[in-house]
Amino acid sequence: MTTGLIEIRRARPQDAPSVAEIHDAAWRTAYRGLIPGVELEKMVERRGPQWWQSAIRRGSRISVLLVGDDVAGYTNYGGNRAKSLPYGGEIYEIYLKPVYQGLGFGQRLFSAARRDLALAGLNGLVVWALAENRGAIGFYEALGGQPVAASTERFGGKTLDKTAFGWQR
Repeated sequence: MTTGLIEIRRARPQDAPSVAEIHDAAWRTAYRGLIPGVELEKMVERRGPQWWQSAIRRGSRISVLLVGDDVAGYTNYGGNRAKSLPYGGEIYEIYLKPVYQGLGFGQRLFSAARRDLALAGLNGLVVWALAENRGAIGFYEALGGQPVAASTERFGGKTLDKTAFGWQR
């Protein structure tokens, strides 16, 4: 692992295989046992390199965290999709390779996405997390997020609770 330079930048089409790999590893680590196995596999397989390359080429806001030459994590963000909530921006996803978790890199990705959203005029932000995903809940609470809404989502035959955390400005 090269650790000389840490950089966050917009994702490029050539980053797609790395982003897909991170998505795969992070989802299997975070959601195994929460999301039913068949549903989890479908969700992971749907987001392969071609899916990410297409999203990047379409201009989706996807940023990557580089540790040396290694794409260590990514975040995907944009306008808030829950129009009933008074926040301009939303972080849709923020994931790191498991080896980079717990080292402060997630906080760096979060801060960079928050800054980018504010520069785009999308003040305040919201993030949704599965209520049973204690790692994500702890992460957002440590960043000062306040629970602002609750919902549910079905994965196959299983319904899971979700919590939205919000940050003003």
